[in-house]
Amino acid sequence: MASLEQTIQRHLRITILRLLAEDPNYTLNDSILADLVGNYGFTPSRDRVRTELSWLREQGLVRFDDDDGIIIAVLTQRGNDVAHGRTRVPGVKRPGPGS
Repeated sequence: MASLEQTIQRHLRITILRLLAEDPNYTLNDSILADLVGNYGFTPSRDRVRTELSWLREQGLVRFDDDDGIIIAVLTQRGNDVAHGRTRVPGVKRPGPGS
């Protein structure tokens, strides 16, 4: 059984991926992502968002462009597939049908 922290982590990761997938350029910076995930009931620090982005990058789901200390996350094709439920990655919640 997953712990509360693991469950929140999986939900936060899919939320980040889905937000990136909604952007016309598949790109958002870490500060904007930290603000946007608040609309989904999360209250992570910017550092927490950066930690999750780093994990997503290790999995090949995002890549980074760094602009003077601001992390700009860019969704990869694999990340887009995960965001839409076409690919599964352990540690990322799978979106439900029609989400």
